[in-house]
Amino acid sequence: MQVEVKIDPLCENPKVIIITDKMTQEINDLVKQLTDSSPQIIVGQREDSLEILEQSDIVRIYSASGKIFAVSSGKEYILRQRLYELEERLDKTRFARISNSEIINLRKVKKFDMSLSGTICVLLSDGTASYVSRRYVAKIKQILGI
Repeated sequence: MQVEVKIDPLCENPKVIIITDKMTQEINDLVKQLTDSSPQIIVGQREDSLEILEQSDIVRIYSASGKIFAVSSGKEYILRQRLYELEERLDKTRFARISNSEIINLRKVKKFDMSLSGTICVLLSDGTASYVSRRYVAKIKQILGI
């Protein structure tokens, strides 16, 4: 995708024009991101307090025992949203769903171990190992460009 910015001192209101040969999911996501003015805040509960979590600090979000947890800055938080709601709120260039029960921050991945047949082991920066389910292997390979 090419990006071009023109500076015009006479322009009072910024204007974005997208020129494309067809509508794709990437274009739809871009339009949604540009028009969505609500802040995509993630709030986690730890003990008796609520904390705003920076997306850049979140290592992973996962489901266990009927609850949703986020691991951020070495701490674990309980989240009130469902995984699909969080997936919509999270930066799609930074986060990827690897199974029905887990979303990871791609920038917190140390390595992808492809030695297991049919699945991928993901080693995260906090030392956690997670596994990409067979259903999401093709998506992760596409993200990795392999």
